[in-house]
Amino acid sequence: MATKQAVKETSLFEAIQQFCQDKSLDKELVLNIIRESLLSAYQKKMGVESETDESCSVEFNPGNKNEVVVSVIKTVVESKTKNPLEISLEEALALDPTVAVGSSIKITEKPQELSRVLSSQAKSMVFQRLRDMEKEILYEEYKSKEGELTHGFFQRWKKDAMSIDLGKVEGIMLKKDQNPGEKYRPGDRMKAIISKVELRPREPMPVITLSRASGDFVRKLFEMEIPEVYDGIVEIRDVARIPSYRTKVVVTATKNDIDPVGACVGMKGVRIQAIVRELGNERIDIVLASEEPSVFIANAISPAKPVEVHVDRKKGDALVIVPDESLSLAIGMNGSNVKLVSQLSGFKIDIKTVSQYNQELASPEAREKLDRLFNAQQEAMEEAEQQREDEMEENQTTPLSEIPGLTKRVIGLLEAGGVKNVESLLEFSPEMLSAISGIGRTTAEQILRLLKESVEWVEEG
Repeated sequence: MATKQAVKETSLFEAIQQFCQDKSLDKELVLNIIRESLLSAYQKKMGVESETDESCSVEFNPGNKNEVVVSVIKTVVESKTKNPLEISLEEALALDPTVAVGSSIKITEKPQELSRVLSSQAKSMVFQRLRDMEKEILYEEYKSKEGELTHGFFQRWKKDAMSIDLGKVEGIMLKKDQNPGEKYRPGDRMKAIISKVELRPREPMPVITLSRASGDFVRKLFEMEIPEVYDGIVEIRDVARIPSYRTKVVVTATKNDIDPVGACVGMKGVRIQAIVRELGNERIDIVLASEEPSVFIANAISPAKPVEVHVDRKKGDALVIVPDESLSLAIGMNGSNVKLVSQLSGFKIDIKTVSQYNQELASPEAREKLDRLFNAQQEAMEEAEQQREDEMEENQTTPLSEIPGLTKRVIGLLEAGGVKNVESLLEFSPEMLSAISGIGRTTAEQILRLLKESVEWVEEG
């Protein structure tokens, strides 16, 4: 009998070990859960209400951990008692002949010897705690992978949502996150991005939402297929997408000797084709980034090649003139191309063919609109040029902090009075400085003295 019992207990711990490996759980944590659950159930059975009471404990045999026992320390009393933490002298002497009234005795029981009700309660608590622990571990694992690319296998449809086997847990892909037109059979392998991971009270496992329709999914495919993007040599500025129709990816290079568009397309288009196949032959345009709106819109309207582009920055309007035969290319299927360009640029795009443009020029309204666009574009260019000149001028001046001995308080008073740099200070006399709020005659003379001592004067001629 003893041999049979030892084998049974060994198989129990082997099962725990296997369970920990299958669920990627820490064995000591699982053993602690078993210990706490068994102890809680035993205390409930014995009527020990205090959770902090240390009279009861669950112990594992320190030798081989093939034996688990519940122990309780009871106080020896003269006669029988209903107190679960007391034992009569008669019962105690049967266990230990040396005990006396008032002393303590340690009583142990094995789980197999406990009542079926206790075993059922402990088992239920253990499984609930293990489920909670597994749920939390999986949540932490997949939460750290939000925004990353993952692989899974299509399992089944749940109404309009797809159930994806990710190995340790199932993911879901809602209808809005699916690529329209894609069909899958059970067991088909697929790539997707982990868009959201959350815990829901009524769900036994973390809810992992996947997506194949987002722009971030395309961004991750580029990182996987194109080494320059992964290494940061080519930077993806923006992605605009209408799933199953067209995607536009805005790129720029961090090094002057790199062609970002060519790096993404690859030799004979081999790199981009791998991404196109993954997206079910969805059209992908690689757009070269530009800070100038008219240039950027001209790049983004690809595959059409515009003749002219005029923008009104203030109103957010843009007029794109294309060859007559390129109108359908510029607009795209169901307007997809122009929608994506508008989304990327932030401008409302108006596309005209050369013929339409020339015909509409005959009307005063069209000429007025065109003049407005030209004037707005010219004003924007002049503003940008003036800003660049101001920045260059500012970079060529010397800050007041370069004058030794000039305190932060005095510098603050000077800047508030319109003296922004050393060069402008040279034009001020003591009387002019004294007129600035907070600066008296004495302080003005001290400022000019420090200025004279720190500035090297060069006589012309």
